[in-house]
Parts: sequence; C-alpha cells; structure tokens
Amino acid sequence: MTTRATAESPAAAPLLDLHSLVVAVRRRRRLWGSLALLGMVLGAAVAVLLPAPPTAMTKVLVARQEDQPNDPGTLIRTDVALLQTTRIAGDALKALKSPEKPEDFMKEYEGLGLTNNLLQINARGDSEAEAVTRVKALADAFVADHVRRIQQAANADAKALLDQRDRLKDELAQVNKEIGDESPTSAPKASANTESLFSRRAELTSRISDFSQRAEQARIGTPRLIAGTQIVDDPRPVERSLLKTLAKDAGIGLVLGLALGLAVAAVGTVVADRPVLRREIAAHLGVSVIAELPGRPGSRWRRRRARAARTRLTASLARTARGSAEPMSLLELGCARGASVIALDLAWVLGEEGPVVVVDGLPGPELADRRPRPGDPTVVGLERAATVAHQERRIGVGSVAPGAAWTDLPYLGTRTVLVVRAGHESAAWLHTVARQLADQRILVLGVVLIDPDPRDRTDGTLWDGGPSAAPRGQNEGPARPNGAGRRQRERLPAWATVPENDQEAR
Repeated sequence: MTTRATAESPAAAPLLDLHSLVVAVRRRRRLWGSLALLGMVLGAAVAVLLPAPPTAMTKVLVARQEDQPNDPGTLIRTDVALLQTTRIAGDALKALKSPEKPEDFMKEYEGLGLTNNLLQINARGDSEAEAVTRVKALADAFVADHVRRIQQAANADAKALLDQRDRLKDELAQVNKEIGDESPTSAPKASANTESLFSRRAELTSRISDFSQRAEQARIGTPRLIAGTQIVDDPRPVERSLLKTLAKDAGIGLVLGLALGLAVAAVGTVVADRPVLRREIAAHLGVSVIAELPGRPGSRWRRRRARAARTRLTASLARTARGSAEPMSLLELGCARGASVIALDLAWVLGEEGPVVVVDGLPGPELADRRPRPGDPTVVGLERAATVAHQERRIGVGSVAPGAAWTDLPYLGTRTVLVVRAGHESAAWLHTVARQLADQRILVLGVVLIDPDPRDRTDGTLWDGGPSAAPRGQNEGPARPNGAGRRQRERLPAWATVPENDQEAR
C-alpha cells in the first residue's frame, strides 16, 4: 500500500537566524537608544555629583643591582607590588602620625610603573594638601624601604664573603703551623710534603686576598644604588578638568548603556520569537505578502511615498472586491487603526459605484468613535450586520489579535485580507491565526504588512507549484452559487486540511 504526501515538510529552521536577530534588534532601537542615552546622562551626573577626591602624585627613580637593558618590566612590577604592602603603608602612617589602619590606607593610593626604573605614586585625600602630604610620606617610606633592602643585601653578601675569608684564614694558620713543625734535616719524603704545604699556603693567601677584595666591592656598590634611588618629581596635586571628566564619564556611561540595551534587545528578541521579515510572516501564516505600508512616515518624502503606496493598495483591493460577489473583510493584527483607514479608503472607492457599508468588528473604538464626514460610508456594528441589505456592498473590519471571537469572523466576510504589523505577535500566534481561519473556512487573499523593515530584502511570496503557478492565496477564483444558495467550499492549503475519518487519513 502506498501513501500520497499532501505537502512537503519545510526545511528545518536554523536555531538562531542572525538576519532576523539583527533586524529585530534594529527595530528596537528606541529601547537600546534610550538605555544608551540614560547611561550617558547617569555618567555625566556621576561626574558632576560625585567628583573624584583630590589626588596628588610623585615620581621615584628606582636604582637596582639587578637592572638589565632587556628587562621586560618584572622588576618595576615587583616594586609596584611592594608599594601595596602593609609595611610601607604602616611606615607612611607612622610618618603622618595617623591612627588609620594600613589595610584601609592601602585603598587610598596606587603605584604605576612608567619605565623599568621610574615609579609613579598617586594618593588621594580629603584635600589637596592632605593628598600631597600622603604621597610624600609614601615616597619617603618606599625609598627608605628600598635603601634598607639594598643595605641588607649588601651586608649579607659582605658577611658571607668575610665568613669564607675567616675560614680560609683558619686553614692558613693550620698550614703555617704544620710548616713550622717541619724539621730542616728531614728526609726527602718530608721535603716533598713541605713543598706541598708552601704551595697550599700561597693558594690560601691568594684566596683570602680575593675574598677581602670582593667584600669591599660589595660595600662600595651600595652607596651608588642608595644615591640613585630618589624622588625625581616633587609631590604635587593632580589637575583635573571637569569638562574632560564629564566627557569621559558620559562616554563610559554611553557605551555601557548601549551594550546593556543591545543585550536586552537581543535576549528579548530571541525569547519573544516575533517574526519581522516578510519571508517569516508569509511562511507562518501560509499566505503571501501582497503589499506593504510604512508604519510611521517621518519626512515629507516618506509621507508622499506612504500615500502613494496606500492608494495603490486601495485600488488593488477594490479590484479584488469587484471580482467577487461575496463580502470581503480586513482582519488586523496589531494595527487596528491602519486596518480602519484602509477599510474607509476602500469604502470611498467602492462607494462611487454603489452603496457600501463598513461592518465594525474591532474590539476598540477606532471606527465607532470616529467623527463622520460628509460622504463617509455607513459604519454599523457587528450585531447589525444581518440588517444590511443585499444590494449594499459590505466590507468587514475585524481583529485576529489574542482574545478575538473566531466564530464572528465569517459574518464579516468569507474572503479576507490580513493586515499585520511586523514583529507584533509571536510565531505561535501566527500559526494559531492561520489554523483558526482555515477552520472557519475563511479564504485569506493575502497579507498587508504594516511597518516592515526598510532593509528587508527577503521574498514574502509563497508558491503552490512551479514557475507557472500563482502565489498562494491569489489563485482561488470567486465562489460560485451551488444549489439552493449554497456556495462551494474553498480549496484550503494542504497543511490546513483535517481528515474526516480514519480511512481518509490512511
């Protein structure tokens, strides 16, 4: 037994469509633009209301025994780390006679290595004078600690050399004693031993002299290093420009706000899953996009283009309405006002050929509370739709937004055009709309997309066949009478049909 496929399964959609994500984030530019502006304002407010405390700085030249021309900066980073220790902080506090804890004082200053031998120290205070005093105490404490470490290292080296020299002196004294104990009338074997002792004494004397010289050199190099470590830039307050601080903080706030806004917009787009591209909207509704109207035309040129597009749409809908004896409706999703304007424009055009009645099925007051002008078409509520004469052409306006009464939609018209705002509802709700309209046997002629993305270049046309086939939603002809006032059932898309029994399903 063979089975016949009624429709091909669509290709698996990607987990994350970057094109749709970029378009959706760009449409939320008000959100991330507002957050960026808010961040800039908050940054500027912080610069004005919470100014940085007074700061002073000084520079210290650091001389070391281990300095090398190819040093990658390890030694100066070590000095910066040593500056941030409780020992130096405690020495500075002792010089300042301050009862503050070293741990707390360490948060008020910082070090920065400018070169391998130049260290900059910055300190904050309640006033400029206090900041200068603090940074001078820190510089003096650092220099004193550095000098102390140099002296300790030199003394340790000299002591080690002198200890070695003293051991050699003891050994030399032992050799001299052995030489003195030798008898002048000894045997030839004893004479050879005496020569060995004299050779050993000469070697020890040379080594003792070498260790003494090295100990002196270790002490001689210390004063040069001590003199080289000094304050080369006197402590002074750091000049701060309010304008520069304001610009910097505002720029940082702008960048952070923009990043936060883009992140929120991207996450909201992924979670909401609201189609924006015409390709996605057409695929979810199962019908082609036949026209587009801008949402908020700003400039004069855009308003002119919007009026021209609305005129073309009205003419196209009028031709569609004339080609069918059945009433046509406009069902909105997220654009009740736009659907009302389109319906009134269509009624104006068709009113030149005969009486037209607009049936208001909108849940809001877009049509009910409008001010009628001379020559406007008659607007009646859905409850009075049955009283409309058969000679009058009827145009229904309804809604398929969440909470819509689906069973009332056939009374507005059995042929409809969906007026959908891009990015207004989720993909799941678009599927619900398509399914409900199919269940109510309402033929969808096409989709009018409101406020589309101006950079959208995707194709919103769905095809039922090869190149010679017509777009889906426009290839069904007008319904013809069948029997006693009954009309033929419109051909529904294959995905919308439901088998009536198990045999048909098989």
